[in-house]
Amino acid sequence: MREIGNVFHEVWEETEFVAIVTNGEHGPHMAGTWGDYVRKLGIRGDTIVIPAGGFRQTEQNLERDNRIKMMIASHKVPGSNGPGQGLEMQGTGTIVSIGPLFDEVKQKFPWARAALVVQVVKVIKHL
Repeated sequence: MREIGNVFHEVWEETEFVAIVTNGEHGPHMAGTWGDYVRKLGIRGDTIVIPAGGFRQTEQNLERDNRIKMMIASHKVPGSNGPGQGLEMQGTGTIVSIGPLFDEVKQKFPWARAALVVQVVKVIKHL
């Protein structure tokens, strides 16, 4: 995430929703979560932790193919061609249901059954 730096953090702080895409057996599968949820857990270098209440299809897909894409956007952050900025993140993901990350997620989100841990390898600024 060092590639975009300040723009990423500006959009991250303003996004309302995070779109999550994994590769399913029959094509792409989309899930989502609220921006407030991921902000509450914070960014850990190039790692993003997301509480997973469901995400069962996402989990199945990641077991087959751990590649993941996410998108965040906000109309509050100026874009290159007008109001609004979007960012795509590419990386790998795994569902974790034991260990310190899961314990932290469970403490902050008692309804979570697991944590989706995403290792971001590339950030693309959408113009």
